[in-house]
Amino acid sequence: MTANINDFPSSKIQSERPTIEIILPEGRVYTGQRGATLETLLQMLPEWDNPPIMGAVVNGELRELTYVIELDSRIRLITMGDDDGARIYRRSITFLMEAAFEELFPDAHMTLDHSVSSGGYYCQVFSKDEFTIREIMQLKKRMKELVEENLQFTRQTVPLDEAINYFQSKGLTDKVQLLKYRQKEYLVLYSLGAHQDYHHGYMVPSTGYLKWFDLELIGDGFVLRFPRRNSPKTIGPMSSYPKLLSTFRQYGNWLHRLGIESVGALNDSIQAGNIREIILVSEALHELQIIDIAQHIAEKSDESRIILIAGPSSSGKTTFSKRLTVQLLANGFSPFPVEMDNYFVDREDTPKDKSGKYDFEALGAMDTKKLASDLKRLIAGEEIQMPLYNFREGKSQPGQVVKLRPDQMIILEGIHGLNPKLLPDIDPASTFKIYASCLTQLNLDRYNRISTTDTRLIRRIVRDSRERGYTAQQTIRNWDSVQHGEKEYIFPYQEYGNKLFNSALVYELSALKTMVEPLLRQVPYGTMEYVEAKRLLAFLDWFLPINTELIPDNSILLEFVGGSIFNDFKLWSTKD
Repeated sequence: MTANINDFPSSKIQSERPTIEIILPEGRVYTGQRGATLETLLQMLPEWDNPPIMGAVVNGELRELTYVIELDSRIRLITMGDDDGARIYRRSITFLMEAAFEELFPDAHMTLDHSVSSGGYYCQVFSKDEFTIREIMQLKKRMKELVEENLQFTRQTVPLDEAINYFQSKGLTDKVQLLKYRQKEYLVLYSLGAHQDYHHGYMVPSTGYLKWFDLELIGDGFVLRFPRRNSPKTIGPMSSYPKLLSTFRQYGNWLHRLGIESVGALNDSIQAGNIREIILVSEALHELQIIDIAQHIAEKSDESRIILIAGPSSSGKTTFSKRLTVQLLANGFSPFPVEMDNYFVDREDTPKDKSGKYDFEALGAMDTKKLASDLKRLIAGEEIQMPLYNFREGKSQPGQVVKLRPDQMIILEGIHGLNPKLLPDIDPASTFKIYASCLTQLNLDRYNRISTTDTRLIRRIVRDSRERGYTAQQTIRNWDSVQHGEKEYIFPYQEYGNKLFNSALVYELSALKTMVEPLLRQVPYGTMEYVEAKRLLAFLDWFLPINTELIPDNSILLEFVGGSIFNDFKLWSTKD
């Protein structure tokens, strides 16, 4: 029997009553006017501004504050303390800055180049005149004026051809290049006065939300500062990062010479059939970096016997370590790998985090005293029995017996490799520290940057599925914990390295696209991870796919895709 909607009185009442209810996760229910915006409805909440609400997940879908609510809805608040809320704020403050910049300096050209760990984006300015502190103060003043005026950001959906013609008329060729490959026939544009642009994601309703920012001159550009998630209304101190800045700039200059500074240009190369050359040149850049690092190690080999490698998750540290080993072997050295994971303390001695769970990423989870003792004895030429950690039982057991030759080095890879507290009793001069990370300079276009964190997450989803059988939902669920560990135990020490290795590959998201998209589409609708999966799928839509069979068998990317020649690579025994 087919039911008629009129058989259900509640449905009829729902369609006639002028109010709707919003239900928060903890069971609170608020009543508001049907057809009101999220902004209007959520302003009645006592926590509206603490921390500031940037949007909400409405019945399983992320929505911006201008979204109109017509039905009773389950709501999960998105604040500046959440990833999505932080992205909305940063996207909006970027839009405000570009509008003010183009108003003040119509003959100059600006790009967002990379993120700054203390909270900010490095912006490069191209102008016939030097961009000085005077211009920075002008820009900051104008942005503050726009915030005080609390001007609305106008959102409109336009035909794709109309958007392309608009950007063509403005001379924004990078945007035109990108939009050629857009699959949808429309584009969402935001406007502030006469300024129009699209941004990959939602915005706040008006400039009045953007109270917390700063600008700081650095090099031939400046940093747009904004709050970190853990302190949404505070601009923290600006940290110095000359080595990271140099690495970003080096990669950016290389992309400029290659003619691929944006995803549109990459897609043009793929469309033209030039991807083999792009892959070979990208991999050659990695090889040049590894050769350079190996040469620096060789020059310090008399004193630096311990090579420490650290970096955030999914940076390709394992393959990098093995490729570095091969290069050192070619230079006449025989490195011995020591696995830091074998120095975990017994499970019951592992420190716990605030929620009472074991914190395996804390330095206290490592037996640093035994590690330092073993390393010193190995360097002194003594024979030792190394530990072997049984992860199933959570116990340390006796491992292999090792004795190094006088000319051998030790390679130690792990998240704490650059932390001075890891080996406090070992002379720093006897160590050579390397920071490895995926530091991409490729942008969607001049104002829409590609997050290095997103690239690493996509790498990890592919690897977790292949090696551990994890779903994309599981990897996304664990990612916040991974990021927390990185911010506490890795990023504060990234400038401590003697050398930095940039594991980014300009073509990698095009290669990973076909592998990760089916995994992301399996994330169930209505789950917290669905919102993130949907965002990543929308992001990957900008890339043309390429065949993963084109990837060389020694590439760092195969650590995630599979099929690396280094899978079974091991050094021979060192015991005499």
